[in-house]
Amino acid sequence: MNELTINLQQRSGTPLYEQIYSYIKSDIQGGHLKSGEKLPSTRALCKYLEVSRSTVELAYEQLLSEGYVEAVPYRGYFVAEINGLYQLDTQSHECSEKTEQEKKTFRYDFTPNGVDLNSFPYNTWRKLAKECLVDDRAELFRLGNPQGEPGLRDAICSYLHQARGVNCSPEQIIVGAGNDYLLMLLTTVLGTEHRIAFENPTYKREYQLFCNMSYEVCTVDMDSRGMSVSGLEKSGADIAFVMPSHQYPLGIVMPVTRRQEILKWANQAEERYIIEDDYDSEFRYKGKPIPALQGYDRNGKVIYIGTFSKSIAPAIRISYIVLPRPLLDMYREKSSFLNSTVSKVDQMILQRFIKEGYYERHLNKTRALYKNRHDVLLGNLKGLKQMFDISGEHAGVHLLLHCRKEISETELIRRAEEKDVKVYGLSEYYVEPQTETGATILLGYANMNEKKICEALEILRGVWME
Repeated sequence: MNELTINLQQRSGTPLYEQIYSYIKSDIQGGHLKSGEKLPSTRALCKYLEVSRSTVELAYEQLLSEGYVEAVPYRGYFVAEINGLYQLDTQSHECSEKTEQEKKTFRYDFTPNGVDLNSFPYNTWRKLAKECLVDDRAELFRLGNPQGEPGLRDAICSYLHQARGVNCSPEQIIVGAGNDYLLMLLTTVLGTEHRIAFENPTYKREYQLFCNMSYEVCTVDMDSRGMSVSGLEKSGADIAFVMPSHQYPLGIVMPVTRRQEILKWANQAEERYIIEDDYDSEFRYKGKPIPALQGYDRNGKVIYIGTFSKSIAPAIRISYIVLPRPLLDMYREKSSFLNSTVSKVDQMILQRFIKEGYYERHLNKTRALYKNRHDVLLGNLKGLKQMFDISGEHAGVHLLLHCRKEISETELIRRAEEKDVKVYGLSEYYVEPQTETGATILLGYANMNEKKICEALEILRGVWME
């Protein structure tokens, strides 16, 4: 064979060698080119297609590396035997891509998980990254301390003590790539012989994670002060997973009396612990900051977990866990062989970002930005107050609307979506379904500017108050 008629698109964004490669690969997979069949020589094909020889050679090399063709010395290229070769189901892949592309996007999206990435300090981060890499230091690219680099842990420790009232030393901190990883690491320390109680409603991903790790899990309903302690007692759990500083999604701030009650519960048995997820505690717009529950702990019962994903950017993927000293000893015995999941370079950048004051300035800027959006949202909700009660304000990056009329969440969401506004229902956060019929809507404001918030609320007034 000396010819392959390939319709090359010269002005296409796809390189010519990739078009040749894709055509031949498709013909091989489709059976149009049989096993053992000889392909045109690179010289003959480049002349026939009127392209450079290096273009054809690149295409053949790619086919060769993927096992679609074989090179026989002095004879040329032949189609390989592909019966046992794994083939990607391109049709289903294309369908999944199409489904993803067709996923509805909205002009106004009140997602409660939003982060304003426009406020990310790109120039500062870039400067720190360059400074960290200015020297050719091979140790930067070697495996580091399994718990995270000492300098970063020291910076986190200082921040937690000053900003969150957490009492710990750097040796109690473990740095990891996201909360999910750290919670999985925690399971290797605790073992699976525990029953874990979650707040209901709650952030379902962490609930599901412990389910998948073969833990016995249950839920305890909330009251106006947080997780019910009487419900916790009845649950038979020995670990309570709570978000006391700003519960997600209800936005409840657990008062001191309830915190003391939960600590008392934990102190009543040796194997009882509290996992404190300090979710979006950095953002509070009224009154003094609420100290972490861990700061009240005197008996090593609170396991504290936090993240920089919400306060800096989701892609940073750096979280941390503070282990009580008894569990720290267990970690060293059982799990310290596991390497850190965050690169030393990223840790060094974040260390300098915190220690040189950039993190504090970024937090202050972001807090002011979110407060302004929070205030604009509250101000523009006045027109809906005859239909909704508001809760969860003054902290975090979302609030809740509790509908007083007999209308379902589904209907409220549907009406909004018809006008290109996305809102979210509270019911999706309940593990155990509720018998209450009142509809509750979550409105997040982190990734919508003031103008969009005003426009979206004007639309919601029109479709909800009709």
